[in-house]
Amino acid sequence: MIKLPTIHIGRLSLLLSILVWLSLLFVDLVRLFGVINNLNSGIAPEITWVLEILFFLTVYFFYNYNLQKNAQNEFLNLLWRAASTGIFASAAFLVIQLFYEFLGDSKLGQEPFLRNFFYHVHFALIAIFLISTTLLWKKLILYQKTKQVVQQWQTYEIGLLIAMFFVFFSQNTFGYSFIFGFVILTVLGGFLSVNLKWIPYLTFKEKWKSLLFLAIIIICSVYLFLQTNAYSSAQQTYPINLLDNLFLISLYVFILIYALFSFLVTLFNLPTSSVFEQKLTEAINFQRLSQSIQPEEDEEKVLDILMDSSMSASFADGAWLEMYQTDRNQTIIQTRWIEEKEKEELSQLIESNSAAQNWAKESKADLLNPLPLKISHPKFGSLLLVPLVINKSVIGRMVLCKELKDGFNKEMVSIIETFARQASISVENHRLLNQAIQNERYQEELKIAQRVQKALLPINLEHNQGFEICAYSNAADEVGGDYYDTFQLDQHRYALIIGDVSGKGTSAAFHMAQMKGVFQSLIQLNLSPKEFMIRSNAALSRCLERNHFITASIFIIDTLHHQVCHARAGHVPTLFYRSGNQKAEYLGIGGLGLGILRNMQYEKHVEEKEFTYHSGDILILFTDGIVEAKNQKSQQFGFERIRALVEVNHHLSPKEIQTKLIDSLHDFVGGDGLIDDDYSLLVVKFN
Repeated sequence: MIKLPTIHIGRLSLLLSILVWLSLLFVDLVRLFGVINNLNSGIAPEITWVLEILFFLTVYFFYNYNLQKNAQNEFLNLLWRAASTGIFASAAFLVIQLFYEFLGDSKLGQEPFLRNFFYHVHFALIAIFLISTTLLWKKLILYQKTKQVVQQWQTYEIGLLIAMFFVFFSQNTFGYSFIFGFVILTVLGGFLSVNLKWIPYLTFKEKWKSLLFLAIIIICSVYLFLQTNAYSSAQQTYPINLLDNLFLISLYVFILIYALFSFLVTLFNLPTSSVFEQKLTEAINFQRLSQSIQPEEDEEKVLDILMDSSMSASFADGAWLEMYQTDRNQTIIQTRWIEEKEKEELSQLIESNSAAQNWAKESKADLLNPLPLKISHPKFGSLLLVPLVINKSVIGRMVLCKELKDGFNKEMVSIIETFARQASISVENHRLLNQAIQNERYQEELKIAQRVQKALLPINLEHNQGFEICAYSNAADEVGGDYYDTFQLDQHRYALIIGDVSGKGTSAAFHMAQMKGVFQSLIQLNLSPKEFMIRSNAALSRCLERNHFITASIFIIDTLHHQVCHARAGHVPTLFYRSGNQKAEYLGIGGLGLGILRNMQYEKHVEEKEFTYHSGDILILFTDGIVEAKNQKSQQFGFERIRALVEVNHHLSPKEIQTKLIDSLHDFVGGDGLIDDDYSLLVVKFN
């Protein structure tokens, strides 16, 4: 099967407009040659008029396509595009005038073919300026669509289309029919020019800029109109007048009227800009308020207010609100101006829409935003799905319907989102009213536990220039049982420890505090790693509950002799990367967890190992929460992934290695997936 090439509408329109303009130039030059030499060129005026109309249409399609492609154009950007086009056209006129002033009465200055060429350049520039600016005005006029405004614009466009073909009836002569058509288009353009709803959304600074751009547009429009009028009077050089055209003259007036209205309204709005900006900021920040509903009101009353406020803000033609019960069965709570049959039809369209399906499957409800949809329905053209979220779960949705397509702009969506979030907060407050005191007490206890645990983990890890070190820890619950610490024994010796209390939560955090006390007390006795484990087991055996134990690994680093002495108490093996052979291996040393065996026999189960290190070697200490983390397929992260990541990233700094490991862990689990256990990590790189 032959695959057809993709047609780029914008490029095709631009190419056609250039070809049509060249054809128009060629036809008129041939006609001029016949006039000068008293010859009959045989080219009817209708050919020129057809090419003129084709040029208008191709320019229209080109700029209309570009505007639709850049749907998020800001107001100032639109005004600047119109102003810059006017500046370019005016500058081209001035350059050509200076050129003829320089030629004076020379033969080249009187050359009719050259004048005719520049005449066609003027025609093209004027047409481009008028058509592009008219389309920009359309964008501003239809910013907040209503059915009446859309119908008015469609009527005006039909009038402009008729004006293109008016030349076939008027034969390029000024008469009563020309005046009648001009008055009709001017009246329609005047009605459209009062649609200036975009101006209040400008900030004070943006309004000053818009005044400048509008002034430029007005000046350029007046100057180009005067130049057009001057060229229209020079009939002897141009056999057919391209500029004495109802379509172009009507666009001149429309652009000038809308620019003047916009300029005056913007100027008069300047004193109230600060008040509007303040109110807009208050509306946006309204969602952050935690105001509760009144005791005598219920959920249905809050949702009723939400529906009325949202419909008023968006000029919606219909709406309904549904709340999710168990198993996401939908219960309709409120309906507005919509029949049951229409609601069922729209629900089916929503269910079949891929964007709506993806929206409904969003796993993080707090990131779920209102979703505008275009639909194909006999009555309605666009929908807005608004989620109702409580405590990171979706409890329902509101559906707003409008007869127009693209009926919801970003300001409407923002305000409606604010209303929905505030209503959700009110419903949540109502549901949690009976649990408020208990939850407050629980939260206070958790805050105290978090502050205590945060104080137990060191902020600064002690080390010298012999090695670099960084650490990371994260609890599965609000508090956890992972522990790490460092201690400087003397100028060249440092102790490092990492531990993991069995279990998690507040009890694990409490035993972690006991472990810190034992470490800080015993390490000052300058014990060997093995002796430290033996005494720690004896101390913790007296305070740990029978069903709890602690795993730990301790290292004594001697930076003077480049030696490390290590002991392990049931903790996961430590990874050691050797820069000499660029291989990582787990240190093979035995040991029993602290608190498992609570008698003198424990010392038989503790080993001590000593090894040397070289520059570039790396120690990776971690807890089992990293190794045992599972993805959605119940596969563990495992020891080999850690080994492979360290071997690949050994050239990075400890902080960068730590980031690689943690990011890889989160990616493996599923990005936002939960890790069942506390997990901590210490990275040491020797210099």
